[in-house]
Amino acid sequence: MALITSQPKNPILNHFTTFHSAIPRLNKSVIGLGSFSNNAKLIKVSNFNSNSTKFSIKNNPFSLKVIATNAEFSETFEPQKQDRNNNLKKPRKILFSDVEIRREKEVFFGRKWSTKEIGTCVIVLSMHVLSLFAPFYFNWSAFWVAVSLYVVTGLLGITLSFHRNLSHKSFKVPKWLEYFFAYCGVLALQGNPIDWVSTHRYHHQFCDSDRDPHTPTEGFWYSHITWLFDTNSVVQKCGEANNVGDLENQLFYRFMRSSYIFHPLALGALLYAIGGFPFLVWGVGVRIVWVYHITWLVNSVCHVWGTQSWNTGDLSRNNWWVSLFAFGEGWHNNHHAFEYSARHGLEWWELDMTWYVVRFLQAIGLATEVKLPTQNHKQRMAFNNGAIAT
Repeated sequence: MALITSQPKNPILNHFTTFHSAIPRLNKSVIGLGSFSNNAKLIKVSNFNSNSTKFSIKNNPFSLKVIATNAEFSETFEPQKQDRNNNLKKPRKILFSDVEIRREKEVFFGRKWSTKEIGTCVIVLSMHVLSLFAPFYFNWSAFWVAVSLYVVTGLLGITLSFHRNLSHKSFKVPKWLEYFFAYCGVLALQGNPIDWVSTHRYHHQFCDSDRDPHTPTEGFWYSHITWLFDTNSVVQKCGEANNVGDLENQLFYRFMRSSYIFHPLALGALLYAIGGFPFLVWGVGVRIVWVYHITWLVNSVCHVWGTQSWNTGDLSRNNWWVSLFAFGEGWHNNHHAFEYSARHGLEWWELDMTWYVVRFLQAIGLATEVKLPTQNHKQRMAFNNGAIAT
């Protein structure tokens, strides 16, 4: 997901990735932005050169003074805990999880922000600020507007269209209906279809590796939200966006990319004209922030906490409570095992609202070529590689 980002066609950084990390440096600034404490083990300054010189009290009357001075230095100076590629020398586990943070990506400090990055941050922050007015401007009409748009933009737009239809081609619908669903996704303010799909396809291609656009191995909050504010990260990790030719060949999606930001703004203006500030707060602020975090939980929580039913070789988890709010997207290990599948909740008890919509469209003849995992594929992906009950 990228809010207002579009990957450059000829990124210079594509050929000079992570140039800055080749220069040994402290990971955090000294003044006002924290201490050196994140950058590693204490220096023992008793050795002043590479040839370890041993000091003896008998033959060196100044040794006590040196040791005392070094004790003061050791409390102040620390070497780096990360190497020049930001790899932690001692990976640490995320709370209540076996997932280890191997690299920490500093997003907010120590780099120059682009206009798009500032714009993305302003949008996310402004939506959160707008949602804070919700308790003071509550009415039932505004509440149900928010709920309705949550279903329209979240289910029809993000999970049905952007994810299962456009990213993975799990089913086909008539073009007019495909474009309608995609337009619902645009109103979620999570970016235009081309950029959203490109990032997600890269996520599956490089899942939980150093090239994954958003992996918790670079930090839980990085996978949840802060990766959005580093708009060059996808280009640096994955190269130019050349994995969405199927969408770029269509005029509708190119138009959505060029005019994307105006459509959510137009919806906000319409809601304000109909119901005033309460409709704007609930129909835009609350609803967008809610769908934001529901989507982001799939990127973060569903790679940290939950269960694995299939041997995917990555960190993907099935998480029932994320699935409850994300219309079935929380069955994330199922999805990574069979990413082409229109159905994520593979067991009868795995609630998957998006699949129920696809099944309904199939029943009335609007959804065709609906893809589901085969029995042979299930058997190959099983941990014991044994028989899987039908």
